[in-house]
Amino acid sequence: MSQDLNIDRMALMVVDEADADLLSDALVEAEFRVTRIGSTGGFLRRGSTTLMCGINGSQVDRLLVIVKEHCEEREEMVPLQGLPLAGDAAFSSRIVQIRTGGAVIFVLPVERFFKT
Repeated sequence: MSQDLNIDRMALMVVDEADADLLSDALVEAEFRVTRIGSTGGFLRRGSTTLMCGINGSQVDRLLVIVKEHCEEREEMVPLQGLPLAGDAAFSSRIVQIRTGGAVIFVLPVERFFKT
């Protein structure tokens, strides 16, 4: 068990698949240890990535800055028929503008951390 790591938080970051590589690289460069899990977003049913980092509470603000720098929201044009719950519009060829990207971040307390 490693004694040099004072892990007391788990950061879970759900990010757009398009941002995952750059964010992961930036976190590793900043000496965060990162685990990646492929996931799928519910609203657009697109690929997303969940990144997990065990961190110390003093590192939370630095981690959030890195995430904000690499996961900006952006406007995207998508066919209305591709959106869930389109109802009668499901057969429309209309294009609508939506916001994508960004990140959903959970910082959870860690009761115990072990590394074997």
